[in-house]
Amino acid sequence: MKLNYWRTTIIGLAFMSICAFWQLYEGIVPLILKDTFKIGDTLAGVIMALDNILALFMLPLFGAISDRTSTPIGKRMPFIIGGTALAVVAMVLMPVGDNMGSFTLFILALLVTLVAMSTYRSPAVALMPDVTPKPLRSKANAVINLMGAVGGAITLVLISVLIPKTGKADYFPIFAIIAGLMVAAVVILALAVKENKLVAEMKATDGHQTGTEEANSGVKEKMEPDVKKSLIFILLSIFFWFMAYNAVTTAFSKYARDFLGIQGGGFATNLLIATGAAVLSYIPVGIIASKVGRKKTILVGIMMLFASFVAAFFFTTYTPLLSVLLVFIGSGWAAINVNSYPMVVEMSKGSNVGKYTGYYYTFSMAAQILTPVASGALLQYVSYRTLFPYAALFMALAFVTMTMVQHGDSKPQTPKDKLEMMDAGDA
Repeated sequence: MKLNYWRTTIIGLAFMSICAFWQLYEGIVPLILKDTFKIGDTLAGVIMALDNILALFMLPLFGAISDRTSTPIGKRMPFIIGGTALAVVAMVLMPVGDNMGSFTLFILALLVTLVAMSTYRSPAVALMPDVTPKPLRSKANAVINLMGAVGGAITLVLISVLIPKTGKADYFPIFAIIAGLMVAAVVILALAVKENKLVAEMKATDGHQTGTEEANSGVKEKMEPDVKKSLIFILLSIFFWFMAYNAVTTAFSKYARDFLGIQGGGFATNLLIATGAAVLSYIPVGIIASKVGRKKTILVGIMMLFASFVAAFFFTTYTPLLSVLLVFIGSGWAAINVNSYPMVVEMSKGSNVGKYTGYYYTFSMAAQILTPVASGALLQYVSYRTLFPYAALFMALAFVTMTMVQHGDSKPQTPKDKLEMMDAGDA
């Protein structure tokens, strides 16, 4: 059993477009709120949490709706195409509102964009497990996350190049380019991937029962108590490490400029280091997890992030050593991110992958609702130095809960054919 890397890469284009937008959102929107509309860190944290408030309800909802959808182009693809179309129209109005100084236009465009993005994120992510056997999902998720990192890196490069170090920045060109990238990615995906055909191929795979077959079987198995316990603990772990990581990513543009003294788009250059480390790590950690297990790989990633956040506390200005920490942060996050989602859907049945994808995002988004507000209040009313101790605390909690997880790990299968062990190519 081998992963089709090329097909998985094409499927990852949807996630690439999503991550390109979210990197833009996290990097630029806080600066617009502070510089143009003079909004304080606490209120800015509330506004930055709006996407997660919407996602808390909409991602599980649209994940479940897509599970029950059937169209000539598949059950996930209509949401991906429609959501992207609405998002790109609305997002280009955000910098228009910024340039006009119109908070009303900016916030309305932002809200429409966030709603649109929430309608297709779960279906886009669920497309991978729909067509990938369980033992290969960590490797496949590594490819998906790699594509996401590429999308984020593209945005960071644009920010670092196009934002001036001094003076009022015009963000319209960056938003327009990312909107074009999102359209191109989804057009290629729609033309190259025939969702119903791939699902049919999965039905024909020996030993694999698809969601349609399970749904038609009429048998609803109740989750065993020990599996349910593992599901609860991994969802708590997801909540804790997103409380930590998202606090840092949301505040980093302001932290880098106002505390570390990095001007203009220089913060994006630093984030590119972490992103580059993640890109180089995604495939290796997927392979490592298939050998030593997802849980162990995640625990190592948590320890890397905890140690990096503790060390980052001692930096009060930029030094090259910060780049070393960013490498560890990127690699550690890759170890966590590649393996956590497959562990959640490993506990699902094929017929409810979208539902379990929704569970994953419910807990990750709940954390991302709370953490910009909580960490933003600490930044504003206590000190910018609270950022990394805050993140380290939640990483420590994630380590504790992750040790309680006993299910959802990878179960590598030994090839029946000895010759297959020598074949590293795609099927």
